[in-house]
Amino acid sequence: MMELPDLVTGGLAVGMLSALALGGGLLHAQRQQARQRAEIAALRLQLKDALQALTAEVEHLAAQRLPAAARQSTYPHVAVPGPLHPQTSGTPLGPALEQVLTGLRTELATQRTRIDAAAQAGMRGATREIQAALYRLQDALRGLQQKYDDPELAQTLFRLDHENEQSLRRAQVAAVVCGAWVGLAREESHLVDAVTGGQARLAGYHRIRVHNHLAAGTGLVSHAVEPVAIIVAELLDNALRHSAPDTDVVVNLEHVHHGVCVTVDDAGLGMTQDERARAQRLVAGSEPILLTELGDPPRMGLAAIGQLTRQFDLSVDLSSPSPYGGVRAVLRVDSHLLSRIDPDERPPAASAPRSTRKAPRDEASAESRDEASVGSHDEAAAASRGETSATSHGYGAEHDHDASGTVSGHHAPRDAGGLPQRRRRTRVTAASGDTPAPRPEARRPERAAAALGALQAGTSAARSAAGERADDASTAVPETARATRKRADITADDNDQTDHEGGTAR
Repeated sequence: MMELPDLVTGGLAVGMLSALALGGGLLHAQRQQARQRAEIAALRLQLKDALQALTAEVEHLAAQRLPAAARQSTYPHVAVPGPLHPQTSGTPLGPALEQVLTGLRTELATQRTRIDAAAQAGMRGATREIQAALYRLQDALRGLQQKYDDPELAQTLFRLDHENEQSLRRAQVAAVVCGAWVGLAREESHLVDAVTGGQARLAGYHRIRVHNHLAAGTGLVSHAVEPVAIIVAELLDNALRHSAPDTDVVVNLEHVHHGVCVTVDDAGLGMTQDERARAQRLVAGSEPILLTELGDPPRMGLAAIGQLTRQFDLSVDLSSPSPYGGVRAVLRVDSHLLSRIDPDERPPAASAPRSTRKAPRDEASAESRDEASVGSHDEAAAASRGETSATSHGYGAEHDHDASGTVSGHHAPRDAGGLPQRRRRTRVTAASGDTPAPRPEARRPERAAAALGALQAGTSAARSAAGERADDASTAVPETARATRKRADITADDNDQTDHEGGTAR
């Protein structure tokens, strides 16, 4: 048997071992707990830093990136800033923030399109009413021009008619930008008439020099006449507004391989590269046009050109500077929009510049023979009636004699602007003997147009006053012709003094 002391000693040893084991386990647990506390503290610190970074990123998104993305929808050159911390792009947070920007852009585009469509619908309704009222006013003014022969009243009516024409052009351009039809359907016309028709709708039209290098009879199909006139008017309006009042705007009409080009050159300030790129984007018509993109107040000229080029398969180029230092605008009309009009049966307007393109020799000889025969026939008819003073005739029947006695017809010398001019025929009276008639002053195209309109008005008034008596009519016509020529000269002088309209139009 074991003795009691041995048992006690063994128990004490076992207890001591147990205590040591428990102490070691407790120490290990304390150390592990300390490590866990350190890890928790580090994680808390890391979470705090991540939260601060996320907060800063969201604040940067709200304060910088979202406003820039909203502005970029209106101004494409605006750059949208990236994330505040570049390392964010490599985390799931980066794509999430980009989705926020994409959603904003999509919603802004949707709402802008919806709001702009509503605004355009309202504009179309308003411009339709305005155009109708202006057309009625135009008819009333022309009725007054036909009714009254007073030169001062006629001068005032012509000025009012021109102002009304400019207002009508503004309303028409606004309607076109908003998606409305051009408003007029015309018959086939000479292309040069469409160009001069656009020129006549502008203030400062007397600064425009048109050089017609097209073959006689070059015309436009009916549905392209009004769009071409509108586009030319807007290009000329920009050229006039962005150049000095004492400079000219040069227009050249030329044949090209695929059709005809109308080139407009001004000597103005020109455009920067960004302005030129934006203008080319507008006139191309390849993108939808929003009213909010046209500035305040809206500049609708180039936007209207873009609408028409897309609708009628026309082409406008603004990418080249003008050799005069300003802007060169080129309108190209393709062959499928061109037609052929017999210039003998339907000649262009009297105010249209004559073509500088030389006809073949046989055609030129035939024309000269026709002109000589027409002149001889008119002189014989005048002699049989006993006329001794100059009398106005319709288009194509006027000839003049210079000091050498040669007939000029349509081949009159050019004026300072390089345009061929027609001259009124003058005859020598019996009392003048052999003294040749003085050379009349070359008239501007607008003076010729005014004279033609005045002649028509005077003829109508004379016929109304004379009734159906042939002898009364033959007596009234010369007096009316002299009165209308005086009225036309006064009107043309007034038109030459039209003030230049400043401001921006693009």
